[in-house]
Amino acid sequence: MKLKALIVDDEYPARQELRHALNSTEDVEIVGEATNAQEALALIKALDYQVLFLDISMPGMSGLELGAVIQELPRRPHIVFVTAYDEYAVSAFEVNAVDYILKPFEPKRLKKAIDKVVKITQEAGVLQSAGEVRAEREAELKTGPPPNQIRIERVPAEKQGKTILVAESDIFYAFTEQDYVYIKTFNNKLFTRFTLKELEARLNPNVFFRTHRCYLVNLHKVKEIVPFFNGTYNLTVEDQETSEVPVSRAQAKKLKKILGL
Repeated sequence: MKLKALIVDDEYPARQELRHALNSTEDVEIVGEATNAQEALALIKALDYQVLFLDISMPGMSGLELGAVIQELPRRPHIVFVTAYDEYAVSAFEVNAVDYILKPFEPKRLKKAIDKVVKITQEAGVLQSAGEVRAEREAELKTGPPPNQIRIERVPAEKQGKTILVAESDIFYAFTEQDYVYIKTFNNKLFTRFTLKELEARLNPNVFFRTHRCYLVNLHKVKEIVPFFNGTYNLTVEDQETSEVPVSRAQAKKLKKILGL
């Protein structure tokens, strides 16, 4: 499935160059072009684009202003800024831009941006398909699991299109990142369809501790407890990166009690 793309630039040569480059890729189908932000907004409201290749400096509404408006829409295409100005990069990411490409661009640089959008789109599709499963599991947490349900000490996670059953003992911590939930093993970051709440209910409560609203850690993998500020802590775990897991002030009191500190 190709990404439906909209090119927005007030200069015809720039649109022509970008169109030629995108037509050379396998992942993008150009379904529209606009010469200004107002035209683009009308097209975005009429058609479900997956990606928007957007210039910044345009007459009337700028590309950054259009990006801010798009964030308020129910259907939001991913934004890749393609511009001659490097000073707006920080502002671009404030409107959730996926990438920021400077003109004149290299085909490899454009391909890298497209790959980012493809990956995000694929992950979003996986997350959406998991929505019903999550809802069922959340209902199950309220009512309790079915009688005689088999419990295995492994958690399904995904890597490169394969489902991997991760042993509890191999999980260093779990965390949320941009609405996704990941499991961290010694040297891998694996996507999981479970919420942190579901993982907390599923994993051994004598081993796994919810340190923060975004983190669940295996206490057997903790190497150091480092005071941070205002009553909070960081836990250093023994994975490949020696990662740090934050502990909120409220959870710090519970953790100290568990550890006898």
